[in-house]
Amino acid sequence: MSLEDDLLEDAQHDAEAVAYVKNHLPQELQEAFTEEELYYFLDLTVEYLAESGVLETEADEEGYVEIDEEKLASHLAQKAKKEGMGQFAPEDLLFVVQAQLDYEMGEEE
Repeated sequence: MSLEDDLLEDAQHDAEAVAYVKNHLPQELQEAFTEEELYYFLDLTVEYLAESGVLETEADEEGYVEIDEEKLASHLAQKAKKEGMGQFAPEDLLFVVQAQLDYEMGEEE
């Protein structure tokens, strides 16, 4: 597979993830986040998981790694504020995090 194919595949995966997240947010939050913001939070989540070491922790008997979703949502809120993306409530971002992780878990099955 070429680099171009990899990039197209990544872009398609991200588009599917954003659509999934948007469709799985509570109704009142579906209009609260733009697609651009959802892409931003998707990237931040991947960055956080890669850099935090959480993925290097030992999996449980069923092969799952425990991710503190509330801590991740708080991290996203703080990073968005720091980077000038806006003020987001961690409680709202928790729904985004849960939907992203649900999507990724569905991808693996």
